[in-house]
Amino acid sequence: MQRSAFLTSAAVATVLAATAASADVPGGTDLVEVQGSFDEKAFIAAIDRPADIRQLWDTVALRPGVLNNIKNSLNTLQFGFGYDPKRIGMVAVNHGPSVTYTYSDYVWTKYGIGDFFDFRDANGNRIAGNIFYPRKFPASAPRGLEAENGLYQDSGISALQERGVVFLTCHTAVEEQSRLLIKAGKAPAGMSAADVAGDILSHLIPGAVVVPGGVGTLAVLQHKYGYTYATVQ
Repeated sequence: MQRSAFLTSAAVATVLAATAASADVPGGTDLVEVQGSFDEKAFIAAIDRPADIRQLWDTVALRPGVLNNIKNSLNTLQFGFGYDPKRIGMVAVNHGPSVTYTYSDYVWTKYGIGDFFDFRDANGNRIAGNIFYPRKFPASAPRGLEAENGLYQDSGISALQERGVVFLTCHTAVEEQSRLLIKAGKAPAGMSAADVAGDILSHLIPGAVVVPGGVGTLAVLQHKYGYTYATVQ
């Protein structure tokens, strides 16, 4: 084989490998996620389950109080209004800094997410990992309504997921943050924005569903799927 032909073949192989790798990443690694990269079936399966009432939460800034509000809403609908918990549709649309709710500890640690955003806990200490995902109380905790350390008072993301809450990840936010992480020196040397985005999107918390963009998804959830809107100021 001639050298030029070999180089051409190698270049094509590299492109195909990169394309295949991108295809394995939820939403792909392009700056703008196109319809062909969007797993709409997974999205619909997550948010269009049979429900008698549906509510979405628009989360942008990292204000963890929203998780407590979601928990309170579930309790109100289930126990105050008597809705069947299996027929309550609840979705958290995470975009902007709040998309980090859906980043695994691996991502938080590798890219110094807490340092990059200067996220701090109630005591003023910088957050090193995704402290929002784990249960606040063990799975074996009491489930009675009056149990202060039970499931119905647990605002950990995994506990909310157990109760049916769906957490969405804004692809646009991940792409934008990937570029900023590189500029801030938070990504390992040699990584491109596509590399960082692909790494993040491949290491989300269990159950997170990637959508092309949070703001557009708000409209789709309300217009097409009948979700009412809620947010925390």
